[in-house]
Amino acid sequence: MEKKKFLLRIDPKLYDIMQKWADDEFRSVNGQIENILRDAARRAGRLPKKGDGKKLK
Repeated sequence: MEKKKFLLRIDPKLYDIMQKWADDEFRSVNGQIENILRDAARRAGRLPKKGDGKKLK
């Protein structure tokens, strides 16, 4: 699956927090941000829940 690329401007202090969080979970910062966004979309009802058979388009 090809992923959409986009520029994200972020406060350096927040980036440092994201880097530490990503390191703690053995992810890249990009992967950590994507994980957080996917989880937020799922909790908001904007994305199918895990295991319901629907794929993200």
